[in-house]
Amino acid sequence: MPAEIQKSHCVKCGKERFTSTCSGCLQDFCFDHLTMHQQELNRQLDHLELKRDLFQETFNDEINLPDKYSLIKQIEQWEEKSIELIHETANQCKEILFKHTNEYFHQIDICFMKLTEQLRKLRQQNDFNEIDLNYFKDKLKKLQQQFDRSPNIYIQQHPTEFISQISVLASFGKFVPSLRIANNSRWKEFGATVAGDIEDNNELHSPYGLCIDDNYGTVYIADCGNHRIIEYKCGINGEVIVGGNGEGNRMDQLNYPTDVILDKRNDSLIICDYRNCRVVRWFRGDERNFETIISNINCWGITMDNNGDLYVSDWKNNEVRKWKQGNLEGVIVAGGNGEGSSHDQLHFPTYIFVDQDYSIYISDTLNHRVVKWFKNSTAGIVVAGGRGPGNHLQQLSFPRGIIGDHLGNIYIADSGNDRVVRWLKDARQGTIVVGGSGKGNDADQFNSLKGITFDRHGNLFVADKDNHRVQKFDIQYE
Repeated sequence: MPAEIQKSHCVKCGKERFTSTCSGCLQDFCFDHLTMHQQELNRQLDHLELKRDLFQETFNDEINLPDKYSLIKQIEQWEEKSIELIHETANQCKEILFKHTNEYFHQIDICFMKLTEQLRKLRQQNDFNEIDLNYFKDKLKKLQQQFDRSPNIYIQQHPTEFISQISVLASFGKFVPSLRIANNSRWKEFGATVAGDIEDNNELHSPYGLCIDDNYGTVYIADCGNHRIIEYKCGINGEVIVGGNGEGNRMDQLNYPTDVILDKRNDSLIICDYRNCRVVRWFRGDERNFETIISNINCWGITMDNNGDLYVSDWKNNEVRKWKQGNLEGVIVAGGNGEGSSHDQLHFPTYIFVDQDYSIYISDTLNHRVVKWFKNSTAGIVVAGGRGPGNHLQQLSFPRGIIGDHLGNIYIADSGNDRVVRWLKDARQGTIVVGGSGKGNDADQFNSLKGITFDRHGNLFVADKDNHRVQKFDIQYE
């Protein structure tokens, strides 16, 4: 620990003595107080090791006893309540069924007893003819038919949900509710190229939107200038999975795709086919299973909410539309009031995402701001930028890709400033996450960045358009 012995003032007693400089705190200690300082450091180390042991014990308990997880407890509570409700309702239905069935059979039994008594009297009197016999035959036949028929009871299936449906959310669209990024998280300054390497046979040309399938470590990229979607798996060169047959509007072609999202429920990719003015779906694993799901729309960005409803930004009409599952017509949920900068207007909306409360976040690109439209609102609020184009931390310049985390923070591809910035919830200015070192092609620079996304670990992926690459910035843990 001591660096050198010299005569100076001890930081503890203040006396001029032979001292030694601590290489850690760079303060001078006399020999007596140096020993005390070393003892204090040892106590701190003991405390650190104790905290380490406590963490390890807690960690091992969580691994060995997964039922301690709060989410599992919530699921088990829902399961128990649902089973109780099912049993209770089933018993009620059985009681109603037994009651009405018994009443039905009791009525038949009364009629049968009356018929039996009448036949007995007829036999005793020994005074009957064909008319009497036919009358009793008819009554017996009707009684038999009544018995053969089921009681007027049936099961009604209600169209509404009987029990509250639950599901476990991992991610959807461009919002990552399962991602836990602390407000003080940082990312490595220099990125690594994960797509667009010159050694790759499938180089990129102006990548725009991108998304990730964490289950397989796969990145999907809208390779706009090559009119195709490229799939990159960890350590493997890119593979063309949609398009790649030249610019065109055939079902096996794309024309400047600008965004792509993964729809895990239908195991498919949904793509903004920009110049073909359509949104298309491609089912993974079947290159021939390709369909147009929205036509005649000036699409740029796309996302999906937790219900599976689709949202598309229309840059030309300055609006965002929502398509419910199964509906052919979209409804305007943001903008739609002409080009402008008022709170109910947009100007060239590009990338979008929807949070768990169904609020819509929009890169209002030519207004140099990001706006938030609450569900069913008629106007938005500015949550980032909105002070004209510029590189101050209160400003944005041509924002493009955006994504949100569970805390309500948003991450923005500040394209004109060649940086990614984070705006904490309700913040008045942003902080630089990566980039901001000027335009260029170094590992800490961008040249017209577009789409951004995270993987489940919090690592950041950026589509660096004019450098024709996708960069990955690893999150740093304290």
